[in-house]
Amino acid sequence: MVRYIIIFLVVALVAALFGFGGIAGAAAGIAQIIFYIFLVLLVISAISHLVRR
Repeated sequence: MVRYIIIFLVVALVAALFGFGGIAGAAAGIAQIIFYIFLVLLVISAISHLVRR
């Protein structure tokens, strides 16, 4: 599960780099949303991983 979260976070970061840079104006908003969603999922996954130990 953590592996998938990290993969999706990297994909969101790449999308954010292209979107935030002004290459695609419409994609910037979508990239920001995806970035924050997966950032929250990464934090939740990390906390749940630490709690299980």
